[in-house]
Amino acid sequence: MRKENSTHHHNEKAITSNCPITSTMLAIGGRWKIIILWHLKTGSLRYNEIRKAIPNISEKMLIQQLKELMQSGWVDKKDYHEIPPRTEYSLTPLGASFIPILERIYEWGVENRITDLVRNMEG
Repeated sequence: MRKENSTHHHNEKAITSNCPITSTMLAIGGRWKIIILWHLKTGSLRYNEIRKAIPNISEKMLIQQLKELMQSGWVDKKDYHEIPPRTEYSLTPLGASFIPILERIYEWGVENRITDLVRNMEG
């Protein structure tokens, strides 16, 4: 989160306040949020299931990204209050409504061989 009185915060607010595209990108931006949403598309997952599905994410980052997705209304967390603790994460209606867009982005990436393009750019 940005400091509310920072120049960056004011610039970000000015850019996103009236633009659905930049507002959406801000809400799901970063390296991991889209990947988390993608893995939750088939249903609820426990924390460790998400962690195993995304092996390169640190525990700190996964916790932070899940928290941000919950705060912004994309993901729900259900705590079963059991011993041992059992918590599941699932998409909210907002998060679920974004899955067809992600699926289309995936299809577009495959159709246009974007992974090859990125690999070639990296050297």
